[in-house]
Amino acid sequence: MTRPVLSAPPARVTRPAWALLAVLVLAQICYPLTAGETRARLTIATVLLGCLLSVSHALLSRGPRTAVALVVVATGGGLAIEALGVATGFPFGSYDYSGQLGPKLVGVPLVIPLAWTWMAWPAWLAAVRLTGGAGGGPTRTAGGASRVGAAARRIALAALGLATWDLFLDPQMVAEGHWVWRDATPALPGLAGIPASNYLGWLLFAVLMMSALRPLAGSAVVATDGRDDPMLALYLWTYASSVLAHAVFLDLPASALWGAAGMAVTAVPLAVTLLRDRRRPGPAVRRPRPRVDAQA
Repeated sequence: MTRPVLSAPPARVTRPAWALLAVLVLAQICYPLTAGETRARLTIATVLLGCLLSVSHALLSRGPRTAVALVVVATGGGLAIEALGVATGFPFGSYDYSGQLGPKLVGVPLVIPLAWTWMAWPAWLAAVRLTGGAGGGPTRTAGGASRVGAAARRIALAALGLATWDLFLDPQMVAEGHWVWRDATPALPGLAGIPASNYLGWLLFAVLMMSALRPLAGSAVVATDGRDDPMLALYLWTYASSVLAHAVFLDLPASALWGAAGMAVTAVPLAVTLLRDRRRPGPAVRRPRPRVDAQA
């Protein structure tokens, strides 16, 4: 059963979210201007900011149940799948983390599952927006099979929205030496040093994560009052800034192309939808006619 959107004033949600997003954007702009240990520390700070932004938005916009679900599913699940990957090589491939990303638990830097949490929430909300949300748009269906199909489309789109982000993330982090692959074959053209199995593993876990998050994520209704706008802006900023950074500042043209093509599956329709909705006129306001008294 779908829970309704909380009635908290939108400003209570958006003001802290926009403020945190502004700080996050500033940190990411500073990233190409740094190097070495400073850049590694900035990476950790950026992930912490992103995770705080997503979890706090989930809390304020959907309530404690949703925020806890996001942490349990994305952070807990992310730690579990990364620990499995480090120990066995499944599902990503065989790899090892360096010591540059801070303290580890079961061989995984604690900041890594926080990165899953950071982008899982905006990817989910982007999918909700694109599929119309429960109770409206393409998901307004009568039969149970149709409702299942609508939920499956939302999960698939959210999983793609999250997994394709790694087409930017992994090449960038490998170039910085934050982790190294023991066997990087076969690899995608231009992305040497990273096995193609890594991206398939991301997609597999993203599907599992979104499937677990869907019944726990609170309202799946499109928030028409703008309370989700900071998260949708975060997703689009991540896409556009990653293309620019990889193509111009980080000397990673291949990942710029792969990431631009992959993440566009979600980012481009989202941008078009938001522009269309912004241009759509609101309902006309009917003004009362002035009363004219009859003259004798």
